[in-house]
Amino acid sequence: MALDRPEAQDPYAKLPQVGSFTVTSSDITDGQPQDEAHAYGGAADKAENASPQLSWSDFPEGTKSFVVTCYDPDAPTPSGFWHWVLVDVPAETTSLDTNAGAAGATLPGNAFHVRNDWGSKDYGGAFPPDGDRPHRYYYVVHAVDVETLGVDDEASAAVVSFNLVFHTLARAQLVATFRR
Repeated sequence: MALDRPEAQDPYAKLPQVGSFTVTSSDITDGQPQDEAHAYGGAADKAENASPQLSWSDFPEGTKSFVVTCYDPDAPTPSGFWHWVLVDVPAETTSLDTNAGAAGATLPGNAFHVRNDWGSKDYGGAFPPDGDRPHRYYYVVHAVDVETLGVDDEASAAVVSFNLVFHTLARAQLVATFRR
């Protein structure tokens, strides 16, 4: 049974408008259901909790680093649900392999994860309530105008997002869906 509530708005529609660039993936397709491999353990038979492969290009001149996030605005909470927040990805990095968000994975340069809403510092896959309508997962690469966002790995996703408002030059996004 789907929860009786309106669909959440696009979380980036509320923010100042910025430029866009291109993000692609060999694992997910914009507007399409994502594979069970990207779901949290227990959410599906083949759940692997693996972050999808991402590649990006055509970001603006002046980009000094990237932040990569995955956010579910459809979670049944007032604040949505942060699945992945990877900060301070070097500007020369233009792709992440499948499962780059795993705990203990080697990250480029001085990049690091902050705690997701699962409570861990890594990628935490999709796990919408059983029977709920498909949830949207916003995989976003933020082109940033500073080499370091000025936070550490104890920052919350909300603090990272707040800092991004003042340092994002452009955003690239893929929105995949998942339903249990």
